[in-house]
Amino acid sequence: MTDTPCLLIGAPMDCGKRRRGCLMGPDAYRTAGLAETLTELGRAPRDLGNVTPAPLRDVSGAPHIHKLAENIAWTEALSDAAETAMAQGFPIFLGGDHALALGTVSGVANHAATQGRPQFVLWLDAHSDFHTPQTTDSGNLHGTPVGYVTGQKGFDGFPKVQNPVPLENICMIGLRSVDREERAALQDTDMILHDMRAIDEHGIAAPLRDFLARVEAENGLLHVSLDVDFIDPEIAPAVGTTVPGGASFREAHLVMEILHDSGLVSSLDLVELNPFLDDRGRTASLMVDLTASLMGRRVFDRPTRSFA
Repeated sequence: MTDTPCLLIGAPMDCGKRRRGCLMGPDAYRTAGLAETLTELGRAPRDLGNVTPAPLRDVSGAPHIHKLAENIAWTEALSDAAETAMAQGFPIFLGGDHALALGTVSGVANHAATQGRPQFVLWLDAHSDFHTPQTTDSGNLHGTPVGYVTGQKGFDGFPKVQNPVPLENICMIGLRSVDREERAALQDTDMILHDMRAIDEHGIAAPLRDFLARVEAENGLLHVSLDVDFIDPEIAPAVGTTVPGGASFREAHLVMEILHDSGLVSSLDLVELNPFLDDRGRTASLMVDLTASLMGRRVFDRPTRSFA
């Protein structure tokens, strides 16, 4: 990971839910100095600009599904962009709402298949996002990417998932908002699930290291999908799906530091940042700092910031 150039890929996707604002996320990360931070760490970032969605197609679905055609168009474009970027460097997808992962994860999994290597996913999120268009009550497709990339049924009109990620290759950490139907579906899978109670009881390092040991043993590629709501809203308020009791500042940085030490991460999503809800760039700056920890900067090297 350390010798691979970072590719910044904007994904201003704002159709996975009804609350608007995530389309400003890529620019907020750029304004918060993500490229400059990566340069300081010797990662030679290249900003590839923003992805443009594919042309809209005439598709039909349940009337409560929000912007189905737009979600399909973004999935097509981001899957292609992700697969291409994986052959060129370490892609960092600047979201955008979490529906972007329908495309990013399916794209990196396609690349992994060409390398003959298994794809693993670390899902850092308050939510499991394991719905399908058939099971979601809200109709918001940012709650469906894990369902899609694991090959669940019900995604009519979406590109066929060529290389579904095996359920046992997905580890979720930080769960604390999962509805009844989703919980029942998850219990029938082999996914690795760690809610915040488990983190409170056992800590965050041990389960993460157990998962990373599997990735390493199987020579896998690891995609990390980091949702702002993984972090406690007291320190990361700029997200439309706030859930109290999230990861602390130190827990979030520890996860990133352990990931860096492993050398296993091959791609990254930064999702659900809504700058319209932020406090003077506080959340965007924290997400940039977490990315820096993933790239090797320790917390005690972190420059002091002022929000005055």
